[in-house]
Amino acid sequence: MSDPARDPGTATEHPFAAFGLPGRPGTDGFWAAAGAPASVPSDGGWVTLFLRRGSPARVEFESWSEPVALLRWGDSDCWYAEVPMPARLRVTYWFLTDDGAYADALNPVGAGGNRSIAATPDTPAQPHWPAIGADDVLPLPGTRIRWAGRRLGGRRTVRVHPAGGGGPLVLLLDGDDWLYLHPAVTAFDSAVASGAVPPVTLVFLPTRDREAEFGCRPELWEAVRDELLPLIADTGVPADPDRLVVAGQSLGGLSAMYAALEFPELVSRVACQSGSFWWTPDAAGHADPLAGPVGGAVAARLRERPDLSGLRVAFDVGEHETRMLPHCELTEALAERAGASVSVSRSPSGHDRAGWRHALLRDVARVLA
Repeated sequence: MSDPARDPGTATEHPFAAFGLPGRPGTDGFWAAAGAPASVPSDGGWVTLFLRRGSPARVEFESWSEPVALLRWGDSDCWYAEVPMPARLRVTYWFLTDDGAYADALNPVGAGGNRSIAATPDTPAQPHWPAIGADDVLPLPGTRIRWAGRRLGGRRTVRVHPAGGGGPLVLLLDGDDWLYLHPAVTAFDSAVASGAVPPVTLVFLPTRDREAEFGCRPELWEAVRDELLPLIADTGVPADPDRLVVAGQSLGGLSAMYAALEFPELVSRVACQSGSFWWTPDAAGHADPLAGPVGGAVAARLRERPDLSGLRVAFDVGEHETRMLPHCELTEALAERAGASVSVSRSPSGHDRAGWRHALLRDVARVLA
């Protein structure tokens, strides 16, 4: 016997009514009311409804869940998935079809041209980060540097933005992500204007080969010290290199902490989100890189008890990054034991830039306080 609540041939209430959607699925009234993914409570967490109009697809998530196939409602143009989610989760997602990946056309909160962001209702807001749609063009800093680095090789374009008139240098690793996917220029301008972050000069450093540049190797930081910083000084943009903050996520967080350990005269402040502290020189060759020594190469270096009394570091990692937590927790504890001024927080996310956005602003302010 069919379930009338799910039988598109009946006139009874459809399951989407629980999510606040009136009208029969596929009608103009239904689509007029549809919007960003909606959630209802379930078993201490949530069930979240994803909708797509017109064609089959699956929902793919940024390092949180396996893909989920959309189901079709009867013979309508409504495709949907009801996805169980834990409490407190902000996640990047997209719809994958036979011809590519697409942002959610119903969701006004995007991350670049083909990504969207969903959040369960209990997830804290991210002040200063505006809702950016897939077709919006993000603002680019007017100052750009053509960097033809000798140590790193190749050419890259580095953008520089004085938020609030400029101040301490904040080096944003994976800078193109913060330019083209997440509007860091707008967010920092707003945070500085509100007093949440002091005036800073943002430097958006693009990456050519993340694994090569962000491993625990000196070339990147020698190039920053000897090549990039003089180029920034030549721009005339107000900047204070003596209070340099390095902000990095994942492998970028690993590299930021490595720089603080090996180049303390250069880096004395670090904002690290979900640092890849599982990394060892041979980790990439293992089937499961996270299964190696807890804390990896950075923890081994920290056990040598370097003097980190001049370092201020803010660590953050996602609540739902269960396999990352032991690596990060050990690194946090060892850094504090070595004398660093350490702050620790957990974001309501997985390994996802959508969850790192608020921590980026907050932790830059913390290490400059």
